[in-house]
Amino acid sequence: MSLFTRIFGRRVAPASVKRESDGGTSSNQSHEAPPTPRQGGFLWPVYSEYAALCVATIYRCVKLLSESVAALPVQVMRRKGGIFVDDLDSRLSFLMNVQPNEFMSAFDMWSQAVRLALMKGNAYIVPVYSAMTMDYAELVLCGEGTVAFDTVNGVYHINDIVNGISGTYTEEEIIHIKGMTLSDQRLGVSVLEFARLTTDIARVGDNETHDRFENGGAVRGIVGNDTSVRGFGEYQDQELQKTAEKLDDRFSRGERIVSLPGQVEFKQLSMSSTDMQFLESRKFTVREICRFFGVPPSFVFDDSSNNYKSAEMANVDFLSNTLNPLLRNIENELQRKLFTQSQYGRRKIQFDRRGLYACDLNSRVKYQAATIAAGLYTVNEWRIEENKPIVEGGDKVLVSANLKGIDDLGAGPASAEPKTQENNEEE
Repeated sequence: MSLFTRIFGRRVAPASVKRESDGGTSSNQSHEAPPTPRQGGFLWPVYSEYAALCVATIYRCVKLLSESVAALPVQVMRRKGGIFVDDLDSRLSFLMNVQPNEFMSAFDMWSQAVRLALMKGNAYIVPVYSAMTMDYAELVLCGEGTVAFDTVNGVYHINDIVNGISGTYTEEEIIHIKGMTLSDQRLGVSVLEFARLTTDIARVGDNETHDRFENGGAVRGIVGNDTSVRGFGEYQDQELQKTAEKLDDRFSRGERIVSLPGQVEFKQLSMSSTDMQFLESRKFTVREICRFFGVPPSFVFDDSSNNYKSAEMANVDFLSNTLNPLLRNIENELQRKLFTQSQYGRRKIQFDRRGLYACDLNSRVKYQAATIAAGLYTVNEWRIEENKPIVEGGDKVLVSANLKGIDDLGAGPASAEPKTQENNEEE
């Protein structure tokens, strides 16, 4: 689709819509605080985002992945002299790294987009173009529940009153970041859909632990008797029920030792936390949830079997197998929606991953020294990266003196010219 059609075809100017922050109201979005997960004794369904985030492992995994992506700079690059250089003067670079729109920072946009892709399966970003500059005006992340995909016509119906975006959009006009896709490859599926059983086990375990602490570990059991107890009989269960209610009331008040009338017997049913192995169950759910999100358990502070080597390998595994595919997914979607086919090979968008592979200062210095010795970077290029002034002679490309060409492996040092008989006679 041409840029002219994108600009003049359809747009609701954000400034013309009364937003919620200005006192307006929205019919499809609410910014009220969510209710507690067990408000009124009702247990939220497993696919509820707020209920899922109440599980510590899910909260940590989502926060880790979303903020890891949001912390990386986005490089909008153009081809110059056979290499790609950062186009820092472009409007798109400012939107990607600083402020995509007037109500959101770039960090918030990327972190929320990744969160929506993980928890809802789909995140939608609409590029808004300026009719005056013929350039990008802003990037708008659509609110949750404001986008409906028409599977018959293959278009997106958006009704986001808060962000001022409304209308029908084609595939070329909207940036769609998807989770895992199944039969319908046009829509993503959230991680919660696959981890529903494991998430439910974790939430039920948390709620059971909460109930046990809330009532002080109240005893549960059955009151019974043999037929020889006076006052009770096979057809006089009402009296037995009264005894049970009195016992329950005394246990609820915190009494630990109570007396039973006559030969009434009490058999405890509730198992202790050790019997139910709550601790082992919680460890199991932590690892299961980490498998679904692709996050090493040590990243969610599960250090039961952690050492220096395993932590180092977990970091490499996280970067290679979890974070890198997620970044590539976003990069590919930005490339195909923001640039035309004719711009392929001349414009490129990518996340700057250099900060991921040199986390501590010691590793960073070793990495910088290795790139300088290999001739990949100059001294001044790294000094600029570290925000240091350039030095004279720092633009010269250096290589290690210990290396030589493969054809020179058999050649020794140049020897002096052998003396001939004529030379000896002259001497």
